[in-house]
Amino acid sequence: MQGLQKAAQMIRKAKTIMVACHINPDGDTIGSLLSLGLALEKIGKRVHFISQDGVPHRFRCLPGARRIKKKLLKKVDLAISVDCNCPEMLGKPFDSVMIADQVLEIDHHEYRRPYGDFALVDLKVSSVGELIYMLLKKLNIKITCDIAQNILTSIIVETNSFSLPTTNSSTFRVSAELLETGLDFYKLTDMVYWSRTREVALLSGICLARCAFLKCGKIAWSIVRAEDFKRIKGKDEDVDAVADEMRSIKGVKISVLFREKGRGLLRVSLRSKGKINVAHLAELFGGGGHADVAGCYISNRPSLIQNLLKQAAKLVR
Repeated sequence: MQGLQKAAQMIRKAKTIMVACHINPDGDTIGSLLSLGLALEKIGKRVHFISQDGVPHRFRCLPGARRIKKKLLKKVDLAISVDCNCPEMLGKPFDSVMIADQVLEIDHHEYRRPYGDFALVDLKVSSVGELIYMLLKKLNIKITCDIAQNILTSIIVETNSFSLPTTNSSTFRVSAELLETGLDFYKLTDMVYWSRTREVALLSGICLARCAFLKCGKIAWSIVRAEDFKRIKGKDEDVDAVADEMRSIKGVKISVLFREKGRGLLRVSLRSKGKINVAHLAELFGGGGHADVAGCYISNRPSLIQNLLKQAAKLVR
């Protein structure tokens, strides 16, 4: 793949490296951060693992997760961002990233606003984890069981357990090789998918019970309020899967989940089926993402909620 050689050269040249993931991290970005960081340490690099929002509860048992810090105050030779399609996605660590001698972006988003010295981007891979796998092969780094667990977490989460259209033959070939390292696949999938906390179950139920439909059931939307989080004692990450659950409802083409945040903001999660591109919708409101998985932030005003839903309706005509 074009670009792997350049990315490998940047890594080989650096002695100190910062690997940073995006805000509100999911399994793709956390798995990519951890697998890359652990692998680079195997070739003698001094690595800093950075995530502004820490690690979601269900990923805290991944190898290396305890190494992740929320910020880095020192300058490094090379800063690597994983799964970040624009500067804002890095959050507060952005300043630390940009003072590095060099900045490498590793990403698979179609809609991007580059900010580094070089971007290793492949739109065809199922996940950033799959791209990390290719880079490690280029660097001749042996993929251990710990590294494999993190890469496979990235793949499983980003493909929704191999069910999304981005899953291809390469995805299965990579996954097969990762399994050959001896990792416990059942334990990994149980951690990522089949074990839900009480808070996740209750908040999901609230969101689904509140779900409303537009355009003859082609659009499903819901909202989770600050008081819901407070009453259930839940966190923002506890409703990460709700937009996907709404998308799975028969007849739904677009799902929209609004989450109340601080400072009068709503975090908006967008999902779609078929050829409907919700990344375009997210961009209208200052966000971005993939064609079928995207998001943005808007002010918490009824008029803006209605405007976003109106724009979503235009996509299913």
